[in-house]
Amino acid sequence: MSTDTASLFLHPDRNIALELVRATEAAAIRSYPWIGKGDKLGADGAAVDAMRAFLGTVDFEGVVVIGEGEKDAAPMLFNGERVGTGRGPACDIAVDPIDGTSLTAAGRHNALSVIAVSDRGTMLDASSVFYMDKIVTDASGIGVVDIRKPIGENLRALAAAKGKDVSELRVAVLNRDRHERLIADIREAGAGTRLMSDGDVAGGINAARYESRIDMCVGIGGSPEGITTACAIKALGGFMQGVLAPKDDAERARGEAAGLDCERVYELDDLVRGDNTFFVATGVTDGELLDGVRKKGPIVRTESIVLRGKSGTIRRIVADHLVEKWLVDDAL
Repeated sequence: MSTDTASLFLHPDRNIALELVRATEAAAIRSYPWIGKGDKLGADGAAVDAMRAFLGTVDFEGVVVIGEGEKDAAPMLFNGERVGTGRGPACDIAVDPIDGTSLTAAGRHNALSVIAVSDRGTMLDASSVFYMDKIVTDASGIGVVDIRKPIGENLRALAAAKGKDVSELRVAVLNRDRHERLIADIREAGAGTRLMSDGDVAGGINAARYESRIDMCVGIGGSPEGITTACAIKALGGFMQGVLAPKDDAERARGEAAGLDCERVYELDDLVRGDNTFFVATGVTDGELLDGVRKKGPIVRTESIVLRGKSGTIRRIVADHLVEKWLVDDAL
């Protein structure tokens, strides 16, 4: 046993994610009555209120780097807000009470409640540029795939690294008009696509999981979701790159003023530095990654995933909660 490995057993530190999962569970449960009701703002509001209430009980000094928006636009969980009790480790935090509000409102798959955490000052603040072009794979893509290469070349290289034929690969892509050429190129290379209506955090994580049917996730999605995903990829030992994609010259200027480089390929360690990362997600609606919230008589059941970068640990948590404690107006 190496000294480093032994230290994990002799001097175990707290896995703060096991406390944070209570906040994603709360957000998912509170959004349950809104599933399929067509009101994404109502669902998001319920999830934000629940998550914020529980974050206030966690012993850490959190600063929201990736939040619901600027303070004037979103009074809850805004960028720069301080959360937690103020006692414990100093952390950067990314929150998305519902990644996939439209999915939730429509009753569609793959909506999640998400929190990601890293040491203070290690999480890239890309909030001034909303979109990011991303590529994610499992460890097979390390040293093999590069976002600067054509997608066909990347698919052939990844297939060879995995010992597969290109025709066996499945690529997750957000179903957007901007990806029309990308989707065509993937199919022309011989690979299949898994088109996502929303929720590219789940798409990125599935691309890095060994048991997933997804081999790669590519395309332009939210830069906040990119930073959040990076915390999970650290724990999964996967590969990720990102390039900021400003929508116009004004946004490019704002990004550059904030110290961002819109021409740079941001590697995984640029998106989140170090390995002391935590990622927590609870399913809101059913998906390949997690089951959604389910009401079963007197209980409501949640499924969550807890990932830790430093130890490379992946935990799944299934919890039953009394309905009477949660799905009433004054439960919180």
